[in-house]
Amino acid sequence: MKEKALLNKWSTLLVAGLAGCVLSLPVKAAVETVASFSILADMVKTVGGDNVTVSSLVPADGDAHEVEMTPQDIKKMSSGNTKLLFVNGLGLDSWTGRLVKSSGFKGKVVVVSNGIALRKINDHHDEHEHEHEHEHEHEHEHEHEHEHEHGHDHDHDHGHGHHGHDHGEYDPHAWQDLKNAQVYVKNIATALQQADPENANSYASNAKAYIQQMQELDAQIREAMAAIAPERKKIVTAHDAFGFFSDAYGLEVIAPLGLSMSAEPSAKDIAMVIKQIKEEQIPAVFLENIKNPKLQEQIARESGAKLGGALYSDALSATGEASTYLGMMRHNMRVIVEALK
Repeated sequence: MKEKALLNKWSTLLVAGLAGCVLSLPVKAAVETVASFSILADMVKTVGGDNVTVSSLVPADGDAHEVEMTPQDIKKMSSGNTKLLFVNGLGLDSWTGRLVKSSGFKGKVVVVSNGIALRKINDHHDEHEHEHEHEHEHEHEHEHEHEHEHGHDHDHDHGHGHHGHDHGEYDPHAWQDLKNAQVYVKNIATALQQADPENANSYASNAKAYIQQMQELDAQIREAMAAIAPERKKIVTAHDAFGFFSDAYGLEVIAPLGLSMSAEPSAKDIAMVIKQIKEEQIPAVFLENIKNPKLQEQIARESGAKLGGALYSDALSATGEASTYLGMMRHNMRVIVEALK
């Protein structure tokens, strides 16, 4: 009995000792990353999980096109702990080039749109520029080879600056097609795996589950849009950001030139928009950038089009369903379908 009691005592001490060793093991720090805007930040966080921290340079409900650099941005980017900067590319967030240069960022710049089929601005349905895909990839490879030169090249090539939506030749809103978003996820996962090989399997697993969710939502949107009568598949938006969405899901999206994101339209602009809506018999308009509700009501009343709810294009909502990328796409689908019924 004494021997058994002694054995039990030593077993208890051994287990406690081992537990103490496990508890004292150092916890691996999360990989610190930065994303240019909220949609990318959500994607990176979903793929990275608990192994990654993500800071978004442009917050939810912000404008990814025009950004004022803050001392906090410079500090974050200049920190040796920040390993990756995720950008969309295609001129949307070319302002990150100045931030990279001014902060002396030493990490890797990851252009998540690398590998998608490009779409020229104002192209019609299915006129994607597949032949430019290799050229697009080569441009990104050059950016990745010289991070310290990324700022000048990236900003210069796209000529974006602070001019609102002057993107250049190609449409940068590629995430509006869920198939492109799957390419984004693969690029994000690859970058995280290279930066943190120890957790490569976790990133691969998260990316696989995320892509499956995207595929399921893509099918749901196609089904919902297919149920709408062909002659009603037309909308007007104030922001020309839904070209990829329209190509992917069979919708005609018109963004009248008279509607600017930066200022209230003039009476002449409004008259032109109303005329266009009438002539093309457009069932619904989405004018969330026009802050004056009376002006929105006037356009809807005089054009005969239904005034739709808010659509999210370049930023997530700070709260609610559209506070995640998948939630944003689901919200936009529902709002468009309801307006076109």
